[in-house]
Amino acid sequence: MERHVMVIMPHPDDETMACGGSIALHRQAGTPVTILCGTLGEMGRNMGNPFFANRETLPALREKELREACEILGTTDVRLMGLRDKTIEFLDPEWLSSRIRADIEAIRPSLVLTYHPLYSVHPDHMALGAAVVRAVAAMSPADRPAVHLRAFGTGSETLGKPDLVVDATPVIEVKMAAIAAHKSQTQGMFARMEAKAAEDPAFKEQMIKQRTIENYWIQKY
Repeated sequence: MERHVMVIMPHPDDETMACGGSIALHRQAGTPVTILCGTLGEMGRNMGNPFFANRETLPALREKELREACEILGTTDVRLMGLRDKTIEFLDPEWLSSRIRADIEAIRPSLVLTYHPLYSVHPDHMALGAAVVRAVAAMSPADRPAVHLRAFGTGSETLGKPDLVVDATPVIEVKMAAIAAHKSQTQGMFARMEAKAAEDPAFKEQMIKQRTIENYWIQKY
């Protein structure tokens, strides 16, 4: 059992899509979970289907969805960094890692979940993951939390087998409800996926696996 888990992700919905099962399992075990979200995903292209948001209303909507999803997963400790969507890779790396280190030192988690700095597709994902890794590296070894990295996409196969496999089957209904709470981002996508799954058993099997299995690689220091 962890003392405290901190999930550091760049966009609303990353916490649920990447780590929702892990969050729900930790909360069921009684472990406090803090979500640190970098941006409000204000540059996202998905605005509902049919549209129920626009460029002006999207940030507030995505914050609302984030808080609703996290409450479903079992935590209300959601903190916003106020960074600009799609710009994290351009921020000063030392400034960003120092800021994240201050948050980690204030919360004192025993475990941090974030994206892999090299294998997580989106530039914001990788830039924030790299900043987390640097932040923890700068800490005293006695104070460092463990860092578990979510990796996926092109090139991630070079990492080999994951160090940790979390099976979210016991909490899959909770995770799916949290995913649904991110309605602006997932409504259209999952409608298309469900339609394809109905026609393709192999795709359906892969889709279920993607939702239930959360693979992590442990950062070595």
